[in-house]
Amino acid sequence: MQQNNGLDKNQLISFALFSMLLIGFMFYFQNKQQNEEQLKEGENSAKVTQTVQQNPAKPAIATNLNDSVKTTSIQSIELKNKELTLGISTLGGQISTVQLNEYKAYDKPADKNDKPLLLLDKNNSAYGFQFKDKTGKVFSTKDLVFSPSQKGNSVTMQANVNGAIIQFTYTLLDKYTVDFDVKTQGLSQLIQDQKANFIWDYNVRGQEKGRSQEQTHTEFNYTFNNYKSFDYDGRTTMDEASETLNWLAIKQQFFSAVIEPQNGFKNSKGSQEMVEEGEYLKKFNFDGQVALAGNELNQNFKWYFMPLDLQLLKSYEGKNFDELLPLGWSFIGTMNRWFFIPMYNFISSWGIAAGWVIFLMTIFVKIILSPVMFKQHKLSAMMRVIRPEIDEVNTKYKDADPMKRQQETMAVYRKAGVNQMAGCLPGLLQVPIFYALFRFFPNMIDLRGKSFWFAKDLTAYDDVIKLPFHIPFLQDHLSIFAIACTAVILIYTIMTAGNIQQPTQPGMPNMKVLMYIFPVTFLFFLNTSASGLSWYYFVSNAINILIILVINYWILDEKKIHAQIQANKQKEPKPEGKFQKRMREMMEKAQEQQKMQQQQAAKGKKK
Repeated sequence: MQQNNGLDKNQLISFALFSMLLIGFMFYFQNKQQNEEQLKEGENSAKVTQTVQQNPAKPAIATNLNDSVKTTSIQSIELKNKELTLGISTLGGQISTVQLNEYKAYDKPADKNDKPLLLLDKNNSAYGFQFKDKTGKVFSTKDLVFSPSQKGNSVTMQANVNGAIIQFTYTLLDKYTVDFDVKTQGLSQLIQDQKANFIWDYNVRGQEKGRSQEQTHTEFNYTFNNYKSFDYDGRTTMDEASETLNWLAIKQQFFSAVIEPQNGFKNSKGSQEMVEEGEYLKKFNFDGQVALAGNELNQNFKWYFMPLDLQLLKSYEGKNFDELLPLGWSFIGTMNRWFFIPMYNFISSWGIAAGWVIFLMTIFVKIILSPVMFKQHKLSAMMRVIRPEIDEVNTKYKDADPMKRQQETMAVYRKAGVNQMAGCLPGLLQVPIFYALFRFFPNMIDLRGKSFWFAKDLTAYDDVIKLPFHIPFLQDHLSIFAIACTAVILIYTIMTAGNIQQPTQPGMPNMKVLMYIFPVTFLFFLNTSASGLSWYYFVSNAINILIILVINYWILDEKKIHAQIQANKQKEPKPEGKFQKRMREMMEKAQEQQKMQQQQAAKGKKK
């Protein structure tokens, strides 16, 4: 049989028909796709990105919004300096893209900060001015298509609405500031109110590793009272009907977008909604009124897209921007601003790794607190020596009134010259320090992205140990720094638990058990917190353990302490301090009330 490698007549006809049918389908779907793309151009933001050169063609003036959308292509104009790259869309005449050039966002697959840091992108932000015309209909600049005219780092956007001209001029200034000048002409012929509403919808994109921590720091911030007063809202709806806002910020953990109106926002309202998963953290909506002059909107605004660096924020004099950095209220914030941040900056100027900077910070804090810590550990040793006599009192007055037993116990301490309250001072000092550092580590932008050992970012948790399941509060990982910190706190607790006096009153909890539980609960707190905080407290508690060992074995002599206590007993007791006197009087009063209640109860039974 001869092999035929060609095509017969029927095959040729079939092939020709199939080709014609295929070409017809291609033309049909191509036309359909073009129609769909043209429709999308009118409904959504820019599909075509085009940088408009200087002296462009005059804008096409449409008689209504629909004609404008259909006849004008959507473009994006780029403005750029060292710090920012902006994209300004002709749809709405608004800033549609903001990239901070000197920073990177967290990339989860790579587990490091190597993505472009985009505050605005992919239509996650939309803002504009909303007006009501004389027929009662509402229209917004967000829906208009503007025509651009660019000159250097300034672009003017112009739109025509039924004969009225709306003009936005954006000028990228130094660093992180964008001047936003708004002018209208002929608007007074269209609208009936002496006000416009500035509407801003913003879906905040996550930039950091710790989602829950970043969500906590993502919130409304604003000033009023001529920049003197500051407030924030991270959970509920915002309602400032009586105040004029000098600026409004939607801030994240390390970055913020701020809008500042020349004459302020009045009757401001806002809402926020948590996003459980995905690239966005929260959905924000803001509505604030701006005043018109003669039914025309001629007002200057400024946008700021900036990192939350304290030195940078302070450089904007009179704006009160440094309040954007949540370092804590009152004394806590003062401690961070004037102690911990300067200390960190000073040590880091030596050029050492961030983890070792934190280590030396811990040493310096311990040196400052060393006199108080020494008194605390000396008191602990004295209480350990006097423990047999306290146990003897508890045994002697075992069946007595609890108040009587407590009074006798305090008398033993007083005769021995042991002030129980002196041991509370170091603990009280640690509370503001702990809270200050709790604010410091997750908000110190200089620590952002700094690695140390197995922690890739000291402002986020380390997750070397990944779990195949999710545990409430712990999530799906175990932080090595958190585990290490919990372990040293537990060791320190065991070493000091012997000094804790167990309350003898019926129904009182076992204090030692509670002390052992506390370090375990600390693990749940630290596991999703900044690893820098866990590292600091690991070093701090390790030093505490070392101090106890040195004091117990090389400095304090328990025999001498015992002799001193015995000598104190032979002396006249020191007069009661004000606090001790007050405590004794309170206990005596409580004891009298208890006796009266018992007597009344006894009379009631006899009746």
